[in-house]
Amino acid sequence: HMSAQEKALESVHRHFPCIGQIPYESLRRAYKSVNKVLWEQYGSGQISREYLERHRFLDTFDKLGLDCDRVDEVAGFYITDYRNYWEWIPGANEALDRISRKYPVGFITNGFSETQWLKVEDFQLQKYSKTIIVSEDVGVMKPMPGIFEHAAALAGRDGREILYVGDSYTSDVVGGKSAGWQIAWFRPDNGIGKTVEADFTFVDFSELTSYLLD
Repeated sequence: HMSAQEKALESVHRHFPCIGQIPYESLRRAYKSVNKVLWEQYGSGQISREYLERHRFLDTFDKLGLDCDRVDEVAGFYITDYRNYWEWIPGANEALDRISRKYPVGFITNGFSETQWLKVEDFQLQKYSKTIIVSEDVGVMKPMPGIFEHAAALAGRDGREILYVGDSYTSDVVGGKSAGWQIAWFRPDNGIGKTVEADFTFVDFSELTSYLLD
């Protein structure tokens, strides 16, 4: 997601002259800050999806002092272009394939349903599991406990028996630990300075494979 987001923002910056007048790095920082707050508000039910999709650019433009009246066009261009850049993190596909041969697996993802289900299709995740949970479908997002409780119920397991693999400190580590799950955290910087500890931290997916299979 992060890689695709960066590339789509770069396309937005190149495509719209009213945005290209500022340095790309300024756009990236402002968008990231605004988008993070809006997703938190969306997750807690304070704003609608439609508000988030429009205001992540409208508020970014306001933050940067940009005079650009093409907000809706920019928002549509971004989400369409974003879908062009989805790709596996190196080693993740191989790790999932090997691990799924020994352990039952499932997926939990925050996001809008149609976008996430397109990712499921593109990455052929159904061949690994029928348990695929999208936050918009169930009405609750990570890190809220409800989505983890829902997943545990579908798995037919106590949360303490589940190892959750994720990359987000707030959504995955804090959320999963709060639900009583074990956590394997993909964190290339090793999560230095974080207060909630994962059960296992890794920087390369071969480490996760060794942790579970060797």
